[in-house]
Amino acid sequence: MTIPAKLHQIVTDPTLTPKQKSSYLALEADASLPNVPVTYAVKAAMDEGIICDMFEGNAPFKPRYVLPDYAKYLQQGSRYLELSAPKDLDEALNALTILYHHVPSVTNIPVYLGQFDDILMPFADGVDEDTLYRKLKLFWIMLDRTLPDAFMHVNIGPTDNIVCRTILRIDAELKQVAPNLTFMYDPAVTPDELLRIAAQNICECSKPHIANYPIHANAYDEKGFGIVSCYNSLPLAGGANTLVRLNLKQVALKAQSKEDFLSEVLPHYASLMYELIEARTTFLHQDSHFFDSFLVDEQLIDESRFAPMFGIYGMAEAVNILLEKEQTQASYGHDEVANQLGYQISSALNKIVKTTPVTYGYNDRALLHAQGGISLDLDVTPGVRIPYGTEPDPVSHIQALAEHHQYYTSGISDIITIDETVKSNPEAMYQLCKGALGLGMREFTANVDSNDLIRVTGYMIKLSDIAKFKENGSRTNTTGLGAEAASNTGILNRKPRVVSHEQSPCYCNGQ
Repeated sequence: MTIPAKLHQIVTDPTLTPKQKSSYLALEADASLPNVPVTYAVKAAMDEGIICDMFEGNAPFKPRYVLPDYAKYLQQGSRYLELSAPKDLDEALNALTILYHHVPSVTNIPVYLGQFDDILMPFADGVDEDTLYRKLKLFWIMLDRTLPDAFMHVNIGPTDNIVCRTILRIDAELKQVAPNLTFMYDPAVTPDELLRIAAQNICECSKPHIANYPIHANAYDEKGFGIVSCYNSLPLAGGANTLVRLNLKQVALKAQSKEDFLSEVLPHYASLMYELIEARTTFLHQDSHFFDSFLVDEQLIDESRFAPMFGIYGMAEAVNILLEKEQTQASYGHDEVANQLGYQISSALNKIVKTTPVTYGYNDRALLHAQGGISLDLDVTPGVRIPYGTEPDPVSHIQALAEHHQYYTSGISDIITIDETVKSNPEAMYQLCKGALGLGMREFTANVDSNDLIRVTGYMIKLSDIAKFKENGSRTNTTGLGAEAASNTGILNRKPRVVSHEQSPCYCNGQ
């Protein structure tokens, strides 16, 4: 299709809102720019589907993900926005609403809204519980209606406080696609009762993610981190300047053997990944003038706290292909020899990322990421996940994947799909979650089979919205991605499994 024809198709599409049409037209303008210069080898790897630049624009003029220091903003106000520091809860919520419209991302909508309880607790002092509930509920509805994108993300926890509990109550009641939500869990700080509430919420609406706070916090300095977009962990007051991903399935197909894969083919394509990372980040940091922003001037972000995300996907297929080359009968996620090879590949990737410097990185390094897939992926499994429809029982599933989690600093997640019977036994969800985190998983995420609200790769969709999308479109920007993923990637083939209350916090460890 020619460019004018494509533009005409966008502006006449009856399922798109005017705002969505504007966004799609802007994407076409991005795509019409010349690509940042790379070698023939990199371009060939991209053309073969081995490396992907994740549709950030041919000449990136904004980072993929931005994590402003919202606490600092609320303490000082903003000269650029002509706002003094807020004095009460109403002013704080108004100030956040204004700033959100100035925080860019790959989606043009902020992917990080802050550690909500930390930034709002100073303004909750003296506010009674009913008033706090009413104000935060209106704010939660406003977010979903004015920033309708499921990659928008709020963090709460690990401390027990009235803002955290109120957000959990509101999220379970409203069951909105946006914002996405992560609850931080720290066994030294978080009471079991609060984790049980979060687990009950998962039974109700498949939210929140439960993040292993100590593991994430230990990966960053004292300034801290945030969980953004799907489940991506990044430095606070920084973010991700780019995300480039490597298709391990395609890399495995290039290898003669397991040894050839690990010693020659994987390092070769990793080096091409780094060339693309350098090209894209150099343009962003040197040519785009993004870091002349008021966000930098007012110290809400720091250029040195942005890092490239070195993403991988297709681990399952890579392992199975390599074992087939060795004439070994084993299946990823089910057999120990296959799982051990997967861990070996993750360890090799970790070594590459930890030892390869980048010009624009967090401590001069990229961050390893198990990328959750996109709606265009065909016959390849996201990140290090087990292929849809072949998942073992929930405990075996967790045991098979937990060892990978130590390596993926900027995010790794699986989605454990649980049979609807868990709704009458939420204690089983709590026990499974606590066992998974105790085993070292960075993130616990679950769908409940009968819920309308489900996760795709990490973001949320409503199945009822998918059913109506082709005829009616959707006010939520990410519904289209979810519909495409449902059609192309088999997300609806996930196998719901029963989990029983006998599975104690030690069960995943086999103790």
